[in-house]
Amino acid sequence: MTTPVEGLHVAVRQERPIPLAATLACAAGETLALVGPSGSGKSTILRAIAGIYTPHSGRIDAGGETWLDTGAGVRRPARQRSVGFVFQNYALFPHLNALDNVIQAMGHVPPAERRERALRLLERTNLGGLEDRRPARLSGGQQQRVAVARALARDPKVLLLDEPFSAVDQVTREKLYEELATLRRDLRIPIILVTHALDEASMLADRMCILHRGSTLQADTPFGVMARPASPLVARLVGVKNIFAASVAGHDEERRLTHIRWFGTTLEAGHAPQFAVGARVAWSIPASHIVLHRRDRPSRGERENPVFGQIVRCVPMGEMTAVALRVVAGERTDIFFSVPTHVARRNGLAPGETARVSLLADGIHLMPAPPPPPALPRQP
Repeated sequence: MTTPVEGLHVAVRQERPIPLAATLACAAGETLALVGPSGSGKSTILRAIAGIYTPHSGRIDAGGETWLDTGAGVRRPARQRSVGFVFQNYALFPHLNALDNVIQAMGHVPPAERRERALRLLERTNLGGLEDRRPARLSGGQQQRVAVARALARDPKVLLLDEPFSAVDQVTREKLYEELATLRRDLRIPIILVTHALDEASMLADRMCILHRGSTLQADTPFGVMARPASPLVARLVGVKNIFAASVAGHDEERRLTHIRWFGTTLEAGHAPQFAVGARVAWSIPASHIVLHRRDRPSRGERENPVFGQIVRCVPMGEMTAVALRVVAGERTDIFFSVPTHVARRNGLAPGETARVSLLADGIHLMPAPPPPPALPRQP
């Protein structure tokens, strides 16, 4: 058996009942967000780390200890893993007050020290003065804070957060975001956050791990995943709407650019020499790299990859207006972006009107083209 290393390292695999082929790592002091659709294995991985679920094969190292190594026969039970777990529904004991809920997690602490330590944790999570209240007399945000305090009471080597903000309103959620961001600066342990919300992952996590059907597809910073998805599937899973197919027309080594052909238009993209000339590729661009040409005052930046089309959607959404521009009629060429509502009005944007945008080259990201669908069998 190899020597365990610091931080958290997880590699789990099984075919059934829940398919898993996941590998992830989280350093001490780092927050890693697990992101993916329902059924992608996020909560199952958390349960495997905590020891309340055992995959068919794999290895889990945490804080210099090996918690699971199926090849060597190591299966440390949950009670022997220093894990703090904040469940989606908080799982507080309804008959105990906030203080006693926290004390319940202190079996490793001498009895004489438990009350004072629990009070300090409640104060640290902004619950000072509420220690005598039972969960039914606490708001959703206060219950979440008790759950965090209880998780920290275990002196964990890993902190697991399973969609901890889903049960509170938006105002409370934003306060809890700030509190968690402040708290994590003092915690030198790996934190794993499961969330469906991409904006939540982007705000709170150092890195994101994209999961699909139990497999890890990509792990990178939130910006890296959004701007440079590893595949069209990852792009779709993180909400990128502008995903298209093209072919590589050539490479400009001197200018560090790659040219692609897209429905008769040649576009400049960031240099991607790994794709051969003539190869089919997928490409994406975030809405932040799409610039609307102003009707009254053109700018130099509008010379970069100008594209002309017809507006097929223009929906005001408060201060911003969502726009879809169709470049080629009858083809999947709708480009989605948003502009301030006052800009949309000033430029006369409306369904049926024409408009021109620039696709900034440093935002065009090339990916391997997905394999074609299997051919249908011929009918006899």
